Amino acid sequence: MANFIDRVKLEVSAGSGGNGCVSIHREKFRPLGGPDGGDGGHGGDVIFYVDPNAHTLLDLHFKKQLKAGNGSHGRGDNRDGARGETLRVPVPNGTVLFADGEEIADLTGNGTEVTIARGGRGGRGNASLISRRRRAPGFAELGEPGPSFSVVLELKSVADVGLIGYPSAGKSSLIANMSAARPKIADYPFTTLTPNLGVVAAGDTTYTVADVPGLIPGAAGGKGLGLEFLRHIERCAVLAHVVDTANLESDRNPIDDIAVIESELEEYGGLHDKPRIIVLNKIDVPDGQDLAEMVRPRLEEHGWPIYEVSAVTRTGLRQLSFAFAEAVETYRAKQPEPEAPRVVIKPKGVESDAFQVYSRTPAFEGDVEFEVVGKKPERWIQTTNFQNEEAIGYLGDRLANLGVEDELVKAGAVPGSIVKIGEHEFEWEPTDPELLATVSPRGKDIRFERTDRKSAEERRAEHDARRAERLERVRAEKEARGKSRRNR
Repeated sequence: MANFIDRVKLEVSAGSGGNGCVSIHREKFRPLGGPDGGDGGHGGDVIFYVDPNAHTLLDLHFKKQLKAGNGSHGRGDNRDGARGETLRVPVPNGTVLFADGEEIADLTGNGTEVTIARGGRGGRGNASLISRRRRAPGFAELGEPGPSFSVVLELKSVADVGLIGYPSAGKSSLIANMSAARPKIADYPFTTLTPNLGVVAAGDTTYTVADVPGLIPGAAGGKGLGLEFLRHIERCAVLAHVVDTANLESDRNPIDDIAVIESELEEYGGLHDKPRIIVLNKIDVPDGQDLAEMVRPRLEEHGWPIYEVSAVTRTGLRQLSFAFAEAVETYRAKQPEPEAPRVVIKPKGVESDAFQVYSRTPAFEGDVEFEVVGKKPERWIQTTNFQNEEAIGYLGDRLANLGVEDELVKAGAVPGSIVKIGEHEFEWEPTDPELLATVSPRGKDIRFERTDRKSAEERRAEHDARRAERLERVRAEKEARGKSRRNR
């Protein structure tokens, strides 16, 4: 059973941040020494890196889920929580990462790494929330959840020479006799079920050779095994057509075989500019030698170098290996010189204050009337402890200072309107600038204690009445438009 895995789908989750701590310093003769709650630790990141000892994605095939460590909660005496353990995932050279169908990283070169998911921020403790107006906060922030999403990993082998051709053309035999690789070889089609890689030394040039199993007509459209492995020749410097000149099938010949393979490569796309070399294999068979001499003039019309070889007797393999080396060196010479690694220090980007307020018609969108979309408001919602009145009041002050309340008023929101931010829905009530949370006991907010505030039942009743009135108005307008069209 083949154990070469070159495509896996994983669920990746970064670590969540730890919660901040609510604590007041206490010691003898100083029972209220001020807030000293520490911050929560940040969640761990998920990092993929190229490991020279990894050759397939087999280990990840059985894991399915990857999760970094969560940050520890803050503690009293200004002790911050520990950062969550970062998860480092080794992958083979040539691994490409996709999320939501888009390529997000191409990992080539030993040591190359990318942070695919950053851990959530740790919540601030009450010692970090002290301000001129709030001297002794009775609340702390919750840790930010770590992002979680699906990622697809595809392995594209990093080989210099790609051997392409029909099944049983002798590609595996060529690799076995030109390198130390020992692929499976047999006298039936589709013997090779996984790409084989071999390292070849020709003079001062060392290069790698890979074959693509199962290329047949329709491979680029999913027929046979070709579609699963065509990605492995995208990075090759040169493609070699390996043709079986001793084939006994009456409906096939080397000229048509190459034409079919070229058609599949064109349909797959992105390979038209790669150099080609034609390898006429199995000339040790008398009929093979005769056929090679017969079709050579026609094949020379392509303008590609042609070599006649026998993988069994090793005839012509030395010349072929040096031809591959010359093509690889030509390709490498055209590539830009890699830049020396530089340490670049960049200032940390400031999170944008931008947000949008969207209004929705309850008649068609349910009970949500307004939705606030923006990174800051959504993050603030995630880190707010809604069991603490002071924390809710602090959230209201932050939203008001950001301008959210002004935009809600412009959008037509009224006290009691349903507002959604992130995954949280609530009945909106404007912040009263004359009332400050600092005049209430710790953990409380005076705005929740006002006697003139309507109860939740009363606000819900008023909201339902307004919603019913709007629904009736929408129905009346719709009916009026229908009558107008009928009268026409």
